[in-house]
Amino acid sequence: MSLPDRFSLLVLGQGTTGLDIVRWALAHGSDRVTGVTVYGGATSTPTDATRALEAAGATFVYGTEDIEGSFDVCVTSPGISEFSDFFASARAHAAQVMGEPEFAYRLTPERWIGITGTNGKTTTTALTNHLLHAAGMVSSAVGNIGDTAISRVGERGADEWFVAELSSYQLATTEELHPRVAILLNITPDHLSWHRSHENYARAKCRLFQNLGEQDLAVVDVEDEGVCEHLGLIEAPGRRVLSLSVTDPGTPDAAFVRDGVLTVRLGGEETPLVSADELKIAGHHNVVNALAAATAALFVGAAPEGVREGLRSFEPLEHRIEPCGSIDGVRFVNDSKATNTDAVVKALTAFPHDRVVLLVGGHDKGTPLEEFARAVVRSTVASVVCFGEARSRFLQAFLDADDTHELEVAEAENLRDAVDVARNLAERGDVVLLSPACSSFDEFSGFEERGRAFKAYLDEIRAAASDER
Repeated sequence: MSLPDRFSLLVLGQGTTGLDIVRWALAHGSDRVTGVTVYGGATSTPTDATRALEAAGATFVYGTEDIEGSFDVCVTSPGISEFSDFFASARAHAAQVMGEPEFAYRLTPERWIGITGTNGKTTTTALTNHLLHAAGMVSSAVGNIGDTAISRVGERGADEWFVAELSSYQLATTEELHPRVAILLNITPDHLSWHRSHENYARAKCRLFQNLGEQDLAVVDVEDEGVCEHLGLIEAPGRRVLSLSVTDPGTPDAAFVRDGVLTVRLGGEETPLVSADELKIAGHHNVVNALAAATAALFVGAAPEGVREGLRSFEPLEHRIEPCGSIDGVRFVNDSKATNTDAVVKALTAFPHDRVVLLVGGHDKGTPLEEFARAVVRSTVASVVCFGEARSRFLQAFLDADDTHELEVAEAENLRDAVDVARNLAERGDVVLLSPACSSFDEFSGFEERGRAFKAYLDEIRAAASDER
């Protein structure tokens, strides 16, 4: 069901997404939108931003989730679960309910690349956008990566590609979203409180493929167990699927590594790109991310030489295996974005020959830890420092998994304490890796604040050492 030529608009939530939708409606939607009403939610109150939008013509309703009136279209913010009473109230009062990416797509449906997965989607989105730029194409990274798609709709150029990082929240209610390339990197349990079950979560991810046809390309990591369990939702008659794998899967459409070189095969024609050693982003998972990004760029027309240049020049993103310099011969790495156990296991592949002191902890998501702890014991991790609210449960999991008692396990109250403990455990040449496997909400507002606090404390340590000299 397409958007009506003219429609009344209901917006749920007054965070970044909700307010960006209102701004679009007021700035660009005057010929289509007959009125904008925002329900901020049960705890919402006026802010400077909402007052300014009210003055510009939008209506805000604060402090309630009980919607009144009738609306043609409702756009929901990603934090509002489709199983919530707030969402149900919207369904009862709006003819159509959708997320922001779906809304933006219906306004400008050409030239979309969609990227999702439990881990790696931000890096892959940023890298795909970087490759298109390196090849001289026009593109914008939108969605969960930072800028909402709707914030770019009004100024979108005629040939501009939208490279969209799409979360399970954003995909759960999509109906018409139809990217030219759809990438699924992995599926591991996450966001279960929003989706209510892992199966719902996985199905939301797979909705990215629902409208793809013969002229489009589905890109999936066939080495990922969670993806393979749901291939039945992805593979379909008339749908072209490319297999991502470090080894050649032998299919006409594939991306893999041969003799150390990243290679993409489209319709049987191979394009060798760069050596995996030339990538500045480390780890097995980042090889897969690079293959996915290169595949998308080549499929939509990027020149191979531009893709090669982009692969060589792309730098690690902040909080994602981000090098933070050395202190006393010990390297420090910020991987604060690793808020689940699978992300930590992937991060450890970036250090196959290093002794690692691993910092884990924060707000406990309640994730099962047995398999994770065994994976850490089998890795190059020499010591683990468990900190924050989750420290006791993590510490016990490592003690239970370490039959040989070779893994040194320590405990710290908070992140700064964890860094101090790690420095005492680390030897010259070691890597201290902040890869917490937890959210940060026991101590910080988000993984970004946690990562920056980690880096700021390292700078304090360096400054103190310099003063002592």
